[in-house]
Amino acid sequence: MKAPKLIAVYHDLLAHYGPRHWWPANTPFEVMVGAVLTQNTSWTNVERALDRLREVVALEPRAIAALPVDVLANALRPAGYYNVKERRLRALCHWVVDQGGMEALHGMETRALRAALLGVHGVGPETADDIVLYAFGRPVFVIDAYTRRLFARLGFVRGQETYEGLRARFERALPPDTALYNEYHALIVQHAKTTCRTKPVCDACILRACCPASQSFGRHGRKTAFP
Repeated sequence: MKAPKLIAVYHDLLAHYGPRHWWPANTPFEVMVGAVLTQNTSWTNVERALDRLREVVALEPRAIAALPVDVLANALRPAGYYNVKERRLRALCHWVVDQGGMEALHGMETRALRAALLGVHGVGPETADDIVLYAFGRPVFVIDAYTRRLFARLGFVRGQETYEGLRARFERALPPDTALYNEYHALIVQHAKTTCRTKPVCDACILRACCPASQSFGRHGRKTAFP
């Protein structure tokens, strides 16, 4: 994976979509809550759940952790899998409190912070990296299904690499720039949702000239190799 090509894709996406202003949240802790709730659902549903949660409690770890199980689960209903997410969010809140709060977490070294997050119930690599990047402003590159799809189609990766292996490849190729990683991930998500879909709309893709896969998809992306 070569840096000039990665940077060229970034600039093409940025020129087309403009800054995404991601992650939408009022506080770093709200980013953490959103990262847990967005698993297996759309951001629209997450926003609905956050609004319901704000109606019953302040978005603060101690306050959320103190809610009765049924009250918290009911608030999270719009995000789907609300019983699962109730347990995961509660575990995250208890962890934040046990670590000494958000100020203490901001003081942790990046590797230690990421490792500690991975020990929290329900927090996998992608969720941990969302939190480390968007809540704490550390340069970690988030890998998700959209990233695999787009860069597999572009021929940069196979698409079957391990999470850690693929993350390391991006971080070796790109400078450790938090703002770049922040914007790049948001742009990938935007492009994958609007154009580089499971059935891609290649005719409308600004990257089609450098995308080998676009030749096999045909008009309106009738053939697909990467889900």
